[in-house]
Amino acid sequence: MRGAASTRWHPPARGRGALLTAGVLCMVVLVVTAILAVALPHPEQEQPTRGLPHLARAHGIDLGVAVAVNPLTHDTRYQSVVTENYTSVTAENAMKWEHVQPERSRFDWSGPDAVVDFAERNGLDVHGHTLLWHNQQPSWLAQGDWSAQELRQVLREHMEALLGRYQGRVTSWDVINEPFQDHGPRLRENLWYQVLGEDYIAEALSMAHEIDPEAELYINEFGIEGGGAKTDAMYSLVTDLLDRGVPLHGVGFQGHFVHGNVPQDLAEHMRRFSDLGLEVTVSELDVRIPQPPREQALRQQEQEYQHVVQACLEVPRCVGVSVWGVSDQHSWIPEWFPGYTAALPFDEDYEPKPALDGMTEALSRRR
Repeated sequence: MRGAASTRWHPPARGRGALLTAGVLCMVVLVVTAILAVALPHPEQEQPTRGLPHLARAHGIDLGVAVAVNPLTHDTRYQSVVTENYTSVTAENAMKWEHVQPERSRFDWSGPDAVVDFAERNGLDVHGHTLLWHNQQPSWLAQGDWSAQELRQVLREHMEALLGRYQGRVTSWDVINEPFQDHGPRLRENLWYQVLGEDYIAEALSMAHEIDPEAELYINEFGIEGGGAKTDAMYSLVTDLLDRGVPLHGVGFQGHFVHGNVPQDLAEHMRRFSDLGLEVTVSELDVRIPQPPREQALRQQEQEYQHVVQACLEVPRCVGVSVWGVSDQHSWIPEWFPGYTAALPFDEDYEPKPALDGMTEALSRRR
């Protein structure tokens, strides 16, 4: 055997050395690659906030943000904040009547298309906002002298156009926005109430469902987050609608809070509605701070944002939390609430604030 083995052909010495050298080089490359894979940060680690979408999806919820068309289409930093931190978008204004149908039967799709197209390019969900509201109506609608039959036809035309255009692309809608008076339990006597009667809510929900049977349909309201007469009135309304078989899938708790007044029992009040089999969401979250925003207030705001997200996680049918604006530069708060500011997780220069850490902390906890 030894003699037989010695007669086998061997490559010349130089060839064997080359093979050895190549093998060593391969080993070195493999070792270096392994070291780099461990040592170098992954893209989501380079900026901690990039982990938010992953964390939200791991909990089975959406983390959304309201977007404005102009910065969404022209401001790259604005776009980056949206794509790196959120899983869904809501059109802040572009889908409201005065923007989408400024004249009877003349629709302007530029804004809604920009929002939906951006979302699809970046793997984001879209929540539609809003079909019926007492504000931001075009003059032809608000000042029209309508019979019930005429107004129903106007409503159907609007819904068929809007829901039809985005069917399958916008999968949930605020059909009814702010149906109650600002500070009370009575239904708001808006155009729809005055012409169609208080059952306009059931009519609108049924009409929307007829047009897009797959869409999730919501009633969206503020001032119901902490309990009281308005919360009870909403509960009675949705209970009646469900008992009658009206297609209603969820309730949005807007969540426009004043710093220091975020209700500690938020989860309890959302759970009342989820126990009916409805989805719930915090749909328009911001926490405004008196000017000037001091460091202590910002740190406390961090805890308030954390508390709101944690409340959603505690409610089985809470499907998400949406922040109402991308940065303090684009917030509606200073205009509507003079003396208040700094309501959002990003400042006017798109720099993250402690509030963002609060959301991250809530989502980082084990399920």
